[in-house]
Amino acid sequence: MSESTAATPPAPALDELMLAMDVVDTLRHQESVAVRELAQDGRDETLKERLRRIYESQGLEVSDRILDEGIKALKESRFTYEPTPPGLPRTLAGLWVRRASYGKAFGALALVAVLWGGWSVWQDIRAGQAEEAARIELAETLPAQIVAAAKAVQAEARTPDARERLTELQTDAVTALERSDAGAARAAVAGLERLRGQLVQTYELRIVSRQGEQSGVYRIPDVNTGARNYYLIVEAVTPEGRVLSMPIINEENGRTETVSRWGVRVPEQTYEAVRRDKVDDGILQNAVLATKPRGALVPVYSMTVSGGAITQW
Repeated sequence: MSESTAATPPAPALDELMLAMDVVDTLRHQESVAVRELAQDGRDETLKERLRRIYESQGLEVSDRILDEGIKALKESRFTYEPTPPGLPRTLAGLWVRRASYGKAFGALALVAVLWGGWSVWQDIRAGQAEEAARIELAETLPAQIVAAAKAVQAEARTPDARERLTELQTDAVTALERSDAGAARAAVAGLERLRGQLVQTYELRIVSRQGEQSGVYRIPDVNTGARNYYLIVEAVTPEGRVLSMPIINEENGRTETVSRWGVRVPEQTYEAVRRDKVDDGILQNAVLATKPRGALVPVYSMTVSGGAITQW
């Protein structure tokens, strides 16, 4: 055995170490005694006797060696926690100890960042899709719809006024596309479709002659109480016998109303001819005021009319 090995004291047993720690703890709880006694040199024996009496009162027998070890440990501040001074090692150690809490916080922040990034990407994708859809609509969809609608109208237009209206709508559509105005272009397409609907429509303007209903009325204008305006009450009837509702401008108030019966203003001679026809036998022999053929915008009148209409009487 070497000299260094012989000089090394044996390590204290675990129970002795724990007992020495208890002695230090007892001294700390008896702080007033410990401080007073330790402050005076040569009073270790007195302090040791006090400690022995404390342990004996608890039924414990503690050797002098353990008591001496405890007093020495207290003087050397052994078994006392000294906090690590501030610095990088302490900061890193603190982060490591609290890694679970920081990990949750970091995870939450990471999740928020991912969600925000995903939402931003989704918004960018949506904006890109909307921009591409708008480009395709103006470059491909609307031009194709305009051409198709115009061809359909052209195939039905049989009168100069119908063809003139087709040209107006086509011009509006082209201008809208040149301005990249999708809304105006859609309106032009809708106008072309409505025009075709008007052109394919056929009906007769029949003078109402049912029992108990008026076939004609006259009105005295407010601006000229010495005059009379004469109207024949009509309805639009399809070849299948269906009565149509039509948008009619009431000349008395300027409002457009959709009605199934209205009054067409006619000269007094026309009005009187219809009145005599009905008075003769109670039946109108000629009840058709006008016929609207396919391909035309307006009816063709078989009687003389003055223009203008009313929707109430």
